[in-house]
Amino acid sequence: MRIAVDVMGGDHGSQAIIHGAARAAQEDPGLVLELFGPCQHVRAEISRLPQPLAAAASRLIPRDAADGVPAEATAAWALRHGQYTSMACMLDALGDSRRQLDAAVSAGNTAALVALSRRSLGTLPGVGRPAISTAIPARRRRQCYLLDLGANVDSPARRLADFALMGAAMAQSVDGLERPRVALLNVGAEATKGSAELRDADTILRRYGAVGAFDYRGYAEGGDLYSGSLDVLVCDGLVGNAVLKSSEGLAGMLVERVQEAFEARLSGRLASLLARPVLRRLKRELDPVRYNGASLLGLSRIVVKSHGGAHEEGFYYAIRRAMQEVEHDLPGRLAERWQAMP
Repeated sequence: MRIAVDVMGGDHGSQAIIHGAARAAQEDPGLVLELFGPCQHVRAEISRLPQPLAAAASRLIPRDAADGVPAEATAAWALRHGQYTSMACMLDALGDSRRQLDAAVSAGNTAALVALSRRSLGTLPGVGRPAISTAIPARRRRQCYLLDLGANVDSPARRLADFALMGAAMAQSVDGLERPRVALLNVGAEATKGSAELRDADTILRRYGAVGAFDYRGYAEGGDLYSGSLDVLVCDGLVGNAVLKSSEGLAGMLVERVQEAFEARLSGRLASLLARPVLRRLKRELDPVRYNGASLLGLSRIVVKSHGGAHEEGFYYAIRRAMQEVEHDLPGRLAERWQAMP
């Protein structure tokens, strides 16, 4: 497997990204990672890798590219002026069939990544706009795909319906669900609630549900995301991004509060020692780092967006996400599902 990596995106610099890439390569001897950034800088970072990560250095291939896309850049700036950035070079290489790359991963500017991906790769037949999606942990050890997470801030009804189709296809392809349970995120479950776009999207999705495209459950409220009763929850990018960031903040706060509660008293400290394995498991299951890596669904190739604030471990999980999608041939299976849906 061969994956392209933009090493110049993200809040913590190229070292965190290269260390995360090295960890992924060290775990999988069949993985080769092409690292896009200023070649001299990338080589210097690879040379400083600590053991045992340094053992994977031979499968970290520097690819020369200019500096990264600025964090404040707009999609228009990226399309006009970003053609030589590490992000654009990475995506152009992914779109070049001669390079035999399987996927791309970036922690860079989201708007630029979506715009440049559409230009370099294009979308699947019938897909108007890609959507960003990730899996949110839910009750009963289930997960729910939430989309869109920021690629489309303002989405009309038709686009929301497309997101539902893509999310359902994702759940069918990756999780093997025959009829994913799909809902629209709204301020209430009543039919009269929500904007005109949501009500129109609800009408379209009820038609899809009636012909068996998926199990449409109507409107859902925010808490339903974690209930384990849904597989796909659809919303526009502004709402989805706010929900995702709030979920990450809440998970971190809950783990800290539980730890503080155990350590508040002497007896609590003793209980904390006894409960440490449980606390460790709770932190592991709720830690947003483990769920880093959001899919750009609807593109012709696999592109994964890492959280901009991801450290080494978070970027490692983003690469693992891309590997999983390659193993499932996600674009191909999405295209098949899309054509089969009404």
